[in-house]
Amino acid sequence: MSCWQTIHDYGLRSIGYGERLLPRSDFTLCEQFTLIGSGMLWNIYFGVLALISGFFLAVAIACAKNARSPWARRPANWFILIFRGSPLFIQFFLAYEIFVLLPKVGIDINLGFVELTAETRWLTRAWMGALIVLFLNTAAYSAEIFYGALRSIPKGDVEAADAYGMTGWKRFRRVIFPTMLRLAWPAYTNEAIFLFHATTLVFFSGFPAWQQRGDALYYASYFADKTFNPFIPYPILAGYFILLTLVIIGFFGLANRYLNRHLPGARPKLRLRPQIIR
Repeated sequence: MSCWQTIHDYGLRSIGYGERLLPRSDFTLCEQFTLIGSGMLWNIYFGVLALISGFFLAVAIACAKNARSPWARRPANWFILIFRGSPLFIQFFLAYEIFVLLPKVGIDINLGFVELTAETRWLTRAWMGALIVLFLNTAAYSAEIFYGALRSIPKGDVEAADAYGMTGWKRFRRVIFPTMLRLAWPAYTNEAIFLFHATTLVFFSGFPAWQQRGDALYYASYFADKTFNPFIPYPILAGYFILLTLVIIGFFGLANRYLNRHLPGARPKLRLRPQIIR
């Protein structure tokens, strides 16, 4: 079998397209690169969706923690403490066990004028259940980063906004939120990298890989177990994540440039501009 045929058969196997059975013997480098790369699709899926959705929840929790009212501040503190204080591996395990106990037919919610049925059967699948755990976990870590940025906003910026007559939502949108992002962005970039690395725990902890459709670590572990040689699949896995990290750094670097576009950049080059002698 040629390498192109292997890529055609196993390139999208992790999401249900291609060969149903995994190779059993005579493993080639092409098969290992292809299947581990196929599993990276799940890692990217978990990381991107959890990062985007967790960003908005993190901003809300950071604002709640920074609020004066204890009714907003205390729940935010407890949320951050629970998800930052417990290991992510345990969170995956406990979440899966809780989701399994829910009735598969759904939960009936009576609103008085209408009765709704919330679907629960998908929560035991990794694409939904594990995504919820990653979403809550990254929201807790990011909220602490944003809270620190909120506390570091110069008072002069807020006073200037007050002097211009900005209050409430307008002041938050025009002054507080952009300044918070600029201050928090370097640390938030690290959180994004850690989040993508943490996606390797999904199928390794509690959520099973349905029909052997797992992430990159799942396939790397499969080849390591079959060949009794972990020094080939695991470096391949590390190489894929290094490439992914470079992409994340590049993307967040562009965003950081945009956030700080008003700041003076590099020193301009000296240009000779002779004046006209009058």
